Amino acid sequence: MSDYLVSPPATVSLPIAGDTRRFPVRRIYCVGRNYLDHIRELGNDEKEPPVFFTKPRDAIVQDGETIPYALATQNYHFELELAVGLHSGGIRIAESEALSHVAGYAVALDMTRRDLQRALADKGKPWDVAKGFDHSCPCGPLHLAKDVGHVATGRIHLTVNGQTRQDATLEQMIWNVPAIIATLSQQFELAAGDLILTGTPAGVGPVQPGDVLVGEIAGLGTLTTRIGPQA
Repeated sequence: MSDYLVSPPATVSLPIAGDTRRFPVRRIYCVGRNYLDHIRELGNDEKEPPVFFTKPRDAIVQDGETIPYALATQNYHFELELAVGLHSGGIRIAESEALSHVAGYAVALDMTRRDLQRALADKGKPWDVAKGFDHSCPCGPLHLAKDVGHVATGRIHLTVNGQTRQDATLEQMIWNVPAIIATLSQQFELAAGDLILTGTPAGVGPVQPGDVLVGEIAGLGTLTTRIGPQA
């Protein structure tokens, strides 16, 4: 007889490049407004610090999969981001110690229901419905820091159907990875398995069923995501 009323949810994980093991995802934290050009393209106040929000871990989608066009939106957007996976955590982590908690890095997408986000923001309401929905976090394999180093520079680039839509460098982030980890740990107890999306550069835009998105970050390979019809 099971100890549970219903079956426990399955473990959500990412493959690890060059390794047979997988990275189990505990929580997904996201940073908003971390590239100045993206802040400006959305008409937000560039003097405000980046904001933090979360996605459910089962929003993860593996590299190469097709995701349905999201429910309840007519303006479904891509946002390409550097993801950081942690092998340990804590509270009040010093910025100088932050990278010691990083297991590795990956290419990720923060898929967004932009029309819902704008409507919620206009009313001062939280973004959960606009950000934390099904299939909203496609993510590529984790590349271990011991193999690729700590990723802080290089091109971040996304194409839709072969056409460049986002093209920037990681150096343009307002808050770098150590600063993000240190700040998050002031508000949450971070732990092994946490995945942090670090914000997107300018060029975000809508997708349609049939589109093929290919995101690439220097040294981390590519992430391919196809958009299917709405369920």
